[in-house]
Amino acid sequence: MANKYAEKFNRRMPVYRKYPDIFAKEICNFDCDEWQTEGLRDLASSPRVSIKSGQGVGKTGIEAIAVLWFLSCFKNSRVVCTAPTRQQLNDVLWSEISKWLNRSPILPYMLRWTKTYVYVDRFSERWYAVAKTASKPENMQGYHEDHMLFVVDEASGIEDEIMETILGTLSGENNKLFMCGNPTKTSGTFYDSHTKDRALYKCHTVSSRNSKRTNKDNIASLERKYGAESNVVRVRVDGEFPLQEDDVFIPLSLIEQSINTDYDDKKEVVSIDIGCDVARFGDDKTCIGYKVNEKVEFYSKIQGQDLMRTAGRIIQLGEQLREKHKFKGRIPIKVDDGGLGGGVTDRLNEIKRSNPEKYWWFEVVKVLFGKAIKHKNYADTTTYMMAVVKSLLSPYNENGEPQPIKLILPNDEDLVGQLSVRKYDITDDSRIKVESKKSMKGRGLSSPDEADCLCLLCLPVKMKRLMSKGE
Repeated sequence: MANKYAEKFNRRMPVYRKYPDIFAKEICNFDCDEWQTEGLRDLASSPRVSIKSGQGVGKTGIEAIAVLWFLSCFKNSRVVCTAPTRQQLNDVLWSEISKWLNRSPILPYMLRWTKTYVYVDRFSERWYAVAKTASKPENMQGYHEDHMLFVVDEASGIEDEIMETILGTLSGENNKLFMCGNPTKTSGTFYDSHTKDRALYKCHTVSSRNSKRTNKDNIASLERKYGAESNVVRVRVDGEFPLQEDDVFIPLSLIEQSINTDYDDKKEVVSIDIGCDVARFGDDKTCIGYKVNEKVEFYSKIQGQDLMRTAGRIIQLGEQLREKHKFKGRIPIKVDDGGLGGGVTDRLNEIKRSNPEKYWWFEVVKVLFGKAIKHKNYADTTTYMMAVVKSLLSPYNENGEPQPIKLILPNDEDLVGQLSVRKYDITDDSRIKVESKKSMKGRGLSSPDEADCLCLLCLPVKMKRLMSKGE
């Protein structure tokens, strides 16, 4: 059976090398969209292809097909796949390769898949594809073959020095670069490939609006919430680079870079924060989130104002986090105390008073958004908290020196939208003031519930370090 498939494959090889879309259909049972056909054919005929797109259009699928096509059609070929994070590379792209390999009636006889390698059977040391996270330039060095392909996923998030290493490696006659991703920032190799270096690449732009794979109701929802011309819609729907908006407080590029930052989940947990932004009106959400070290996640988003149930959910979350991370310290629970939020803080304090031996581990911190403060740079509490978030997202410190990103955000569309559209102004006394929630709603935007929850999570609080209830 294996020999039968091999003979058939070899007879069709000249066609497959020229038309990867036919390889996709006949070998992987993958039906290409029109843009995928064009992108794959450009890859067959050109050394460099760059595709910027909205979300959900099928870019991971075309990357997986490109890997399997090149590995199958060129003897002793080498394919290097990279992405900004382990999650994007291993959990998304590498699992997509496995899916289409196993859907093929032929490739399982030829290729072997592991968690980091796909190799041709009996030629594992010479003929393979490998997954390498784009964390340092050395990961991209040492690859030299006549037939070599670099597949770069979420290419906007790859640092320039790493891309320079990749470009320096591509010196062979059949060496190729295939870049795909959301166009999240207006600098770097991916941006240059669609602008000043466009002549060196075959470029494509794919809008989520034109894809049969995307949820059009979700697109309409994003437009209603953040505006059709907002950067979050430009990047995540239209596949266009963000506009430079001088009056936006936190640029989209910082947010996306944070999302594309790896988190070491094996390191010791030294801090846990819980935040709750309580719904004030009918269309608002009560958002409960948590931050473990620098990584943020949302626990629940509830439409409505059941204050007792909200307090119970917060306690439940804290106990789950303490158990999961074997955490012995205190956890600040920071709650928006304005309006109905006061009911949640009252209930939390009541729970603690009812059983201090059991609930010693949490401290309720009441926070008021929009309250005027005496600060030389910021006019109110909301602006101060947004500034804390921005500083944690920044790759540079106050002196302009490089620093590691100190806040890793979830890939949450509502959070991304709310953070990236909030504007600011300068007051008469030369202080910064971000626009109010009322002003945002006046512009037709949704309530920044997730963003306010994030602000609570990042707000620094002074709290006695208590390692156990006996101290």
